[in-house]
Amino acid sequence: KNSPYRDRSIEENLELFENMKNGMYKDGEKVLRAKIDMASPNMNMRDPVIYRVAHMTHHNTGDTWCIYPMYDFAHPIQDALEGITHSLCSSEFRNHRPLYDWVVEKIGFAQKPHQWEFGRMNITYTVMSKRYLRQLVEEGHVDGWDDPRLPTLCGLRRRGYTPGALFTFVREAGVTNTDHTVDVRQLEACVRDDLNENALRRVAVVNPIRVVIDNYPEDKVEMITLPNHPQKPDLGTREVPMTREIYIDADDFAEVPPPKFFRLKPDGEVRLMGAYIVKYVGVDKNPDGSIAAVHVTADLESGNGNPVDGRKIKGTIHWLSAKYAKPTPLMLYDRLFNIENTADVPEGKTYLDFLNPDSLMKIEGAMVEPSLENAEGGERFQFVRNGYFCKDSKYEITFNSIVPLKDNKGK
Repeated sequence: KNSPYRDRSIEENLELFENMKNGMYKDGEKVLRAKIDMASPNMNMRDPVIYRVAHMTHHNTGDTWCIYPMYDFAHPIQDALEGITHSLCSSEFRNHRPLYDWVVEKIGFAQKPHQWEFGRMNITYTVMSKRYLRQLVEEGHVDGWDDPRLPTLCGLRRRGYTPGALFTFVREAGVTNTDHTVDVRQLEACVRDDLNENALRRVAVVNPIRVVIDNYPEDKVEMITLPNHPQKPDLGTREVPMTREIYIDADDFAEVPPPKFFRLKPDGEVRLMGAYIVKYVGVDKNPDGSIAAVHVTADLESGNGNPVDGRKIKGTIHWLSAKYAKPTPLMLYDRLFNIENTADVPEGKTYLDFLNPDSLMKIEGAMVEPSLENAEGGERFQFVRNGYFCKDSKYEITFNSIVPLKDNKGK
């Protein structure tokens, strides 16, 4: 039905609109509508509202304005002013395109943008809606818009995801006209493939225990050469200091080893990566029964990975000099939600009820090799045998987990 005010004169409409702008009406008391076609089969063309009264504080203009344009009116104007040629949006705006074209045509822009609609691509275990993302940020469930668990560009960048991996993911997922959901593991696989090809290798000991090499000179400091990338000799090498006392990861030692345990154990030998073969001697315990230090002896003829006496050493473990290693917090990130599809929330629940309490674990006391002390924010590395990590651009001394070396979810 036509509004009873549809045939007002231009002069009266301009006067009412000026009064709206000057704050003479309450919120919702007056609106300005575009005079198009009330008989249109498209509801968006039936004289849609293009301006409304809204007494609210704007983040840029404060309280200067009390009228604001509707999105369907402002969007095409902004696109035209900014020289946009292809305005991309999701498929729910398909019925809005006639109004988009009408606004552009009636205002008379020479450069006319065109709206193109595509199906929304959702990703499992997260939310893509700006409304939900804003709630997570404003209620403090995450560390701002750049939280590495969020699918925002600044969040993905801080997490360490690469542009190349994102382009590959979008190409592989495909562009359709229908909404679809892609498994987050596909995105992680693209990131993993990119980093495996390009990330420099470095050593980090996540859960360090002290190891003493009894037959290694106390004052000796030896520089061990390690490759920056084992498959890319052109990326060069680096030197890592070795001393009598080193750190290894607690998972690489077992007093009572399980079957097929090829790391450090009683009556066993293991190679220190790029360095010597060592053999277990004994262990010092703290009063509470925890390990104070593990003692080993080194075959000092086996340096630089040299084989000795034809022995086959099945295990190789990473290590760091206890004197030169640098303590660094590690932020281990997991999926933000425990539910695969946040649109499938059971009745009586909200998506917030499925926030994963273990989506962030902070590891204090991890050790990294000295070269990482000078890493730039955003630099990505493979921490050998641990996964891919990125130097945090927000908190200087922290490294964020990007993806593990393998997809172990559900296994």
